[in-house]
Parts: sequence; structure tokens; C-alpha cells
Amino acid sequence: MARCPELEIIEDFYDAVECERIYRRLLHEQNWPDNRYAVAGRQFTLPRLQTWHADPGIRYSYSNNLLQTRSWTPLLSEIRTQIESTLNFSFNSVLVNLYRNGNDYVGWHSDNEPELGEQPFIASLTFGAERQFEFRHKKSSENGRVLLRSGALLIMQPTFQHHWLHSVPIDQNVMEGRINLTFRKVVPANQAKCLIFDNSKHVSATTYRFWLKRRDRQKNLRAH
Repeated sequence: MARCPELEIIEDFYDAVECERIYRRLLHEQNWPDNRYAVAGRQFTLPRLQTWHADPGIRYSYSNNLLQTRSWTPLLSEIRTQIESTLNFSFNSVLVNLYRNGNDYVGWHSDNEPELGEQPFIASLTFGAERQFEFRHKKSSENGRVLLRSGALLIMQPTFQHHWLHSVPIDQNVMEGRINLTFRKVVPANQAKCLIFDNSKHVSATTYRFWLKRRDRQKNLRAH
């Protein structure tokens, strides 16, 4: 099984209590739309529920084909601020997915739409049930998987979308729901080539600082 250097995981970005609180709020506050859509005269059912949130003026071909763009909720804005502070990177949109149980899934794909630019940097946050995140190389036979637990922040470096496909497969052993937030930086199609982000060392250093701060907080709590 391949190790993918273009993926990085911060476990316990939120602790178990916060994960449960956020999951329940998202589950009940998102006003999930129906998962049956019509595109180009054809009807189909999406195997999960989704909402799309973005800054004013942001358009995304995938979401505009399926979803109405919504404004940021206070909870999503709060989460965005915390992730941006940790990664030192700004996002202007988020796709919220509800996998109701292990029968909901997303098939093999890359997040490489033109509006994400040539170097798409994506942060994916999980709440709820654990699910496998699978990846396979576009040209070789390399493949692998990582288990995404509640509270885990998965960082997809810009080149990940160039070289790999990924999916969340069906798992009939999973009975509980999972909510996944994928934060993105969308730019207009005529400006997409200007968006360049190729600084993985910077993100790794930021992750290291995050863990140092977390360790210090835990020490302070134990000291009182």
C-alpha cells in the first residue's frame, strides 16, 4: 500500500466533546436539500447529501450544476477561521457532505475543476463516523487508504489532485452518519492560472506549531 506524501493528517483537530457538539449542530442546522437532481435533462440521485457555502461572487462549476450557493453560517465561519489560522491559508468556500450511513459514498475523482486553479489546496474536516479515504495514482498501480476519524483534518497538498484520484467507498459495517467539510479556494476561471500555492514545507511547519500549542495547553490543564 502506497504512502502518499501529498496528504497530511492532523488528528484531534477538535476533541471528542467538540466533535459531538459540532456534528449535532451541523446535522440539525444545515437544512439539507433533496439528493435528487436533474442535469442536462437527466435525473440522478447523489449518494449523499450536500450543501455549498461561499463568499459573495464565488462561482464553482460543480456546485452550480447541482446546488444553490448559500452564505456562511456562524458555525461554518467559526470553523473556517480556526482552520485558516492553523494553516495560514485563506479559503472562500466549503462543500458540506452528509454521509447518512455506510451506504452513502463518493466515487473516484480529483478536485481539479478550473476554478480551483492549477495548485488546488484543500482542507477536509471529518465529524461523526469513521470512514476510509482511499487514493490511487493516476498513472501507476500505487494505491492506499487512511482512516478518517472524527475531528481529523486532512490536508491535500496542491499536487495531490494532479497525481491521485480519491474516494470514500461504501462500507456496510458503518451504521452512523459522517459529516465532512472540504474547504476550498475558488477563483474565477479567467484568473485560475494566477493562483499558485506550492509551499508544502510551510504547511508542515504550521502543523508542527499547532501540535506544540496543543501540547502546551494540555500541560497547562494538567498543572491546574
